[in-house]
Amino acid sequence: MSKTSAFDPSNQRLNAIVNGRVQGVGFRFFVLRRAVALGLTGWVRNLSGGTAVEVTAEGEAKSLHEFLAALHEGPDAAYVRDVKYHFSPATGEFHDFEIRYR
Repeated sequence: MSKTSAFDPSNQRLNAIVNGRVQGVGFRFFVLRRAVALGLTGWVRNLSGGTAVEVTAEGEAKSLHEFLAALHEGPDAAYVRDVKYHFSPATGEFHDFEIRYR
């Protein structure tokens, strides 16, 4: 997991819900690897119902936009139907990126 330096008030937060065939296809691990590679902090988890994944990530705007593009594609076994998202100011509450199981 990636450790970030001191909180940067210019960072942003991305909240996203990814819908489609995104559970049981390695999607969360794909998200984790991309987030760590981009220096982002936050988390990813499956939502109940079996067809959606929730993501919260913080970091530089450029990295978040690259990350968002990756969410639209997903790993080879996934099929992303749509991504609902919004940006807000970062809170600095995360120290790394993790998979949450609840």
